[in-house]
Amino acid sequence: MPEQLLARVEACYQQAEDFFKRRFPRPEVSFRLRGQKAGVAHLDENKLRFNPQLYRENREDFLRQTVAHEVAHLIAHQLFGHTIQPHGEEWQLIMRGVYELPPNRCHSYEVQRRRVTRYLYRCACPEPHPFSSQRHALVARGRRYYCRRCRVTLVFTGEQHRG
Repeated sequence: MPEQLLARVEACYQQAEDFFKRRFPRPEVSFRLRGQKAGVAHLDENKLRFNPQLYRENREDFLRQTVAHEVAHLIAHQLFGHTIQPHGEEWQLIMRGVYELPPNRCHSYEVQRRRVTRYLYRCACPEPHPFSSQRHALVARGRRYYCRRCRVTLVFTGEQHRG
């Protein structure tokens, strides 16, 4: 776990405590998030998860904006409860008033799409049907799929496509 990220989480909590004149319980912080999201706040578990790849590629903005964004979710939840909107006025108040940052809902980081394997299946129609790894595994375990157009059972061609 990067020390800078943990230090930034702590700094965000201290800023909120100075602003609201009260203590907040510290969250569990994990670096186990993949995909397009930079960070996620689990409100009921008081937990933060961050994306290590997006952190490495966007360190400065990630520390300044993303960490504050996610901490603000936990602070808003602890102050105002379950009924508030995720990016509503309470969260925006914390972003602007406490952290003096724009209340941006989404990041604009470049996200690398994972290359996925598609398994090609055929029927009587001219175009093949690409299956995901998960669906292909279900076929291997005996599940059958039918073409919606020609109603013929789809059969694996033996071909794979990486895209």
